[in-house]
Formats: sequence, structure tokens, C-alpha cells
Amino acid sequence: MNKTFAVIGLGRFGGSVAQTLDSMGYEVLAVDRNPQRVQDMAQIVTHAIEADSTDEHALKAMGIRNFDVVVIAIGDDIQSSILTTLILKEMGVKKIVVKAVNELHGKVLYKIGADRVVFPERDMGVRLVHNLISPNILDYVELSKDYSIVEILAGDFFKGKTLQELDIRARFGCNVMAIKSGEKFNIAPAATDVIHEGDLLIVIGHNDHLKKLQEQAYGNE
Repeated sequence: MNKTFAVIGLGRFGGSVAQTLDSMGYEVLAVDRNPQRVQDMAQIVTHAIEADSTDEHALKAMGIRNFDVVVIAIGDDIQSSILTTLILKEMGVKKIVVKAVNELHGKVLYKIGADRVVFPERDMGVRLVHNLISPNILDYVELSKDYSIVEILAGDFFKGKTLQELDIRARFGCNVMAIKSGEKFNIAPAATDVIHEGDLLIVIGHNDHLKKLQEQAYGNE
């Protein structure tokens, strides 16, 4: 049985989340206090309702407690974001994911019971910076303050060598989780697998170790 989702706040981030979930075949309830946003989303998702998410009675009436995941994507109204999170937590919603506008907002959300806090603007900024300072880092996902996953474009340092020859785990303390070669995706590659120029390596590790690998592979490119 597919999970069901509710998205509260239909700005750019919330609207994108709702549309993407719908395109993947999930049941989506979209909620916003702005009638135009609700009207626009009504043509796309399963249900769209105009309501104030800080109104507990309105949330109960729409049966929001029955949804598997509720995403609170309210923009700059931090007070409404926090109050909505509190109400949903008290109502017993199974999983609450909340967009935060800054670190302090995020800390408060975790303390009052958010299961996951996301920072769309910050995360996109971090990804952009990593790509700007090293074009060979095609993507970057921060797992925690200290650990990340990076997508590295294989150049001269990697090409024609096996993972065993490169010995990335012993030399750099990082793990190659997968190798993408053209359209082929090799999950959990073997030590004898050869890397070709242009392959994409998905590598996980401590940020310091990833930086050391990047410096060794590309120097000051």
C-alpha cells in the first residue's frame, strides 16, 4: 500500500514537493491559506484544501492524522511553522517533516517533536559552492555535520584502475558505494571492478577524508 502525504504550505518548495509526490503516483493532500495557491494545486494533486494550519479544528476536520507523512513547508512565518508542528505532534501524526529557514528555527522544531528538519536554501547553497570550487564534484549531500556523500567524476587519478589498486578505504577512509558508467549503475562494486574515465563514483565518508581524496585526485584544478 502506497504511503499518503499531506503538504502544508504551497510556496515554491511545498508546491514542488506536492507536484513531485503526485507525479510519482502518491496520494497527496495540499493545504494552504492562500486561495490562489490552493486553486492552482487543485488541478494537480489528489486533494487541495484552503485552511489555516494553526487551526486545530480545521486540521482534524480534514483527517490529517490519517496521513503517513506530513510535510510542513511554510515559508518565512516561523511562528505558524512551529505552532503547526506542535499541533500535529499532539494529534499523533506518524511522521512530521518541516522546512526550516535557519539553524535556530531547526533546533526548535526538533525540540518540539519534528521527525526531520530540512533546509532547502542552505542545502542548495552548499551544493552549489562545492560544485563551484571543484567542478569534478557533481553532487554533494550532507548526511550530518561531519559526514557527506559526493558524486565524483573519474579523471586520470582513477581511470584504468581497480578499486583494489586505488585502495580508497585504506588511503583516505572513504567508501565507494556505487559506480555509474554510462547508463549502467553498479551498486556495491567489487574490488576488481575497473574504473574508466568519465565514470561517476558515489563516495561516502568524513568531510575531511573526502577533501583529502579530492585533493589527491585533482590537486588544485
